Amino acid sequence: MTSTDRHTAPDRSAVPAGRLASLRRNTFGSRLASLRRNTLGSRLVSVAQHPYWDRPDPSYLIRRWPDLTALCAATLFFWASLTPSLVPRPWYLQGVVGGITATIGYALGSCAAWLFRALVRRRPGERARARCWQAYWVIAVVLSVWLISESARMQRQLRVLQGLPPALTWHTLMIALMAVALLLALLLVARAVRLGSAKLIHLLGRLLPKPVAFAVGTLLSTLAVLVGVRDVVFDRGVVDIADRIAEATNGGTKAGIHRPVSRYVSGGPGSLIPWEELGHQGRNFTGSVLTRPRIAAVSGRRAAADPVRVYIPSALPAAFEDERPFAAQARLAVRELERTGAFDRRVLAVAGTTGTGWVNPNVAEPLEFMYGGDTAIVAVQYSYLPSWVSFLVDKEKAGQATRALVQAVRVRIDALPAERRPKLLVTGESLGAYAIEASFGGPDDLLARTDGALLLGTPNFSPISREIRRDRDPGSPVWRPQYENGARVRFAQFPAADLARPPAPWQWPRAVYLQNASDPVVWWSPDLLLDRPAWLADPLGPDITPEIDWFPFVAFWQTSVDMAVSYGVQAPHGHRYGAGAVDGWAAVAPPEGWTAADTTRLRAYIQHRDAAY
Repeated sequence: MTSTDRHTAPDRSAVPAGRLASLRRNTFGSRLASLRRNTLGSRLVSVAQHPYWDRPDPSYLIRRWPDLTALCAATLFFWASLTPSLVPRPWYLQGVVGGITATIGYALGSCAAWLFRALVRRRPGERARARCWQAYWVIAVVLSVWLISESARMQRQLRVLQGLPPALTWHTLMIALMAVALLLALLLVARAVRLGSAKLIHLLGRLLPKPVAFAVGTLLSTLAVLVGVRDVVFDRGVVDIADRIAEATNGGTKAGIHRPVSRYVSGGPGSLIPWEELGHQGRNFTGSVLTRPRIAAVSGRRAAADPVRVYIPSALPAAFEDERPFAAQARLAVRELERTGAFDRRVLAVAGTTGTGWVNPNVAEPLEFMYGGDTAIVAVQYSYLPSWVSFLVDKEKAGQATRALVQAVRVRIDALPAERRPKLLVTGESLGAYAIEASFGGPDDLLARTDGALLLGTPNFSPISREIRRDRDPGSPVWRPQYENGARVRFAQFPAADLARPPAPWQWPRAVYLQNASDPVVWWSPDLLLDRPAWLADPLGPDITPEIDWFPFVAFWQTSVDMAVSYGVQAPHGHRYGAGAVDGWAAVAPPEGWTAADTTRLRAYIQHRDAAY
């Protein structure tokens, strides 16, 4: 080594040992970090340049990348689901609606993509596909975040419109994650079904010609899915669980409800139906009967009598069982009405019940207050299942049971001298309103065989209200239909004002429908899948946001979810009717001497009582 070399070369012996170790660590660390950065960076660049994955073999039916066309359709459907519907909904239900509608969009988009590939053989190149995927990821993410934030604004506006505080919890990230998770889960199930079908067709292909194997395999797979969903998932799953819960509930009694001491109600002294066999809703109905002192205190008038309340459970006592259960219920009801002296009262009301057998106290009590207790109300239970389950599995029972009761009561009243007959009124809410309507042949038959009707939140499939909305006077909206110039039938959401329209004479007997423009129970129908409903035509209802719109499939699921939260708003919105029955009864069957001031006072009492609960 020359002197120059010795002068320029580093003298390692002159570097302290600690600094030399630090130098080595820094050099190694910087090289490792650089390697990691280069590896991560190269991977990110690779993903950005090729943001999708091609399956290595067509047999990969589950482990494959989503179809771009289908994913675009799913995203569009998800965006559509963010628009407001009839009532405000919480963020987690928005995630459910978004996931379901996105899945529907994916299925439709997938079918469209398959048809396009079958008709057009040309395929886009790798560069074009990469650019499309890159554009999708940017646009979908940015617009989804913005639209979810916009949906919160629209939900707040709807809450204000329906009398709710504008405060709202709206988790943008959680809504998106829930929708994506539900979409992926349903997509995985669909692909698993397709894989199973492919395996079945392949096995059949060993025994049958290929076209026959495909047809037989597809048919068997379809049947397996339908039977599995209906019998296993629904009947033995959802319905069975709902039945077990409802049965357990039916055996209990609401807190604060005790066996009545009045002999004028079922379950009380001398009743033909033991208290223990009335069922949950039957005990609630008869155990909460008004007393004469309470009636006098609220109405400001001397009570005439203790009210009669008769309730017939779906499970009859052994002594009254019959091969025709509805006829047996009706006979027992008439006997119980006779025992309590119901046919000597001024008013006798037949109340249709919901799926569980519920009778709304806000409908029963105003009538008892108005007549000073000189009333009788009778109801039969056809099921203890929730209304949505009853609608799906035994909706016809509601009409059959109530029809038999109405006919039996009508026959018994007609046997009395004309001057001794009580007024026969009919009432019902929700599925109970359908039960009443199914007992008559039409509006004319309803008013020919009764002295008045008060029906609330009548479901869309109810025959009479559907007929009235269909045949309404030209120019009247479907959410406030005017029928035969309001001669005998009128609809109201705000009864104090709505029942005064039209100004034409209002004849007797009368029927009043309390129908909120924002009630999803009134408007839900399978037709929403493909048809734009009349209730979205201008002018919109008073509590419907102008930002609402209809999209195929989407509106159906939005309205379905609306039914689940339709009690979460304040009356008179959604499926809540509050004290509207007070004005309804005052219009349908006002007692002699009843005044508008009496209606106002009783309405205020019912509203205050509801607020206290």
